Amino acid sequence: METIAVIDFETTGLSPGIGDRVTEVAVVMVANGQIVDRFQSLMNAGALIPRYIEVLTGISNAMIRKAPPVATVMNDLADFVGEAPLVAHNATFDRKFLDAEWRRVHKQRRQEFACTMLLSRRIYKASPNHKLGTLVDYLGLPSTGRYHRAMADAEMTAHLLMAMSSELQEVYGLRSVPHELLRSIQQAPKARIADHVERAKKRFCL
Repeated sequence: METIAVIDFETTGLSPGIGDRVTEVAVVMVANGQIVDRFQSLMNAGALIPRYIEVLTGISNAMIRKAPPVATVMNDLADFVGEAPLVAHNATFDRKFLDAEWRRVHKQRRQEFACTMLLSRRIYKASPNHKLGTLVDYLGLPSTGRYHRAMADAEMTAHLLMAMSSELQEVYGLRSVPHELLRSIQQAPKARIADHVERAKKRFCL
């Protein structure tokens, strides 16, 4: 049984390359179509949160001043996630912050990311757009809290992942949907998803 770590970061901005830092992280572990564990923490990276980010996330500078140091949280995160493959919505964003913060504590990511935004563009072509909130409404998924807070976004992404996995199982007659198949589908041309699934069925005996 494969366990997947669904991760979400809140940050001070859009890119660690220009000095932005993380303010909150949450991880939801998914196995066998169920949420089986959770991890969440604010963290203090010593960076000022701009006012517009405070309004967007509800995370204030006062909250961060009381939070544990970023190095402590990122080490705890590494212990919690272990070698589990990763999933995020708009995974490019979360991946670059995870890599940047783990480098600061001398850790290196070895597992790959799957992206529910890329997957949704191939699986839910009729959705008005592929933002997380739109997909939650479109599919009638549980709304688990305020958007742009890490745990709420991670939980909603986990429910989206489970919905997509169920959809793929039903449409293509799969017994399971491994992370490697998700990564293959997210990179596939939209018109060739069936070909990727059929090759995966033979490779993984799905």
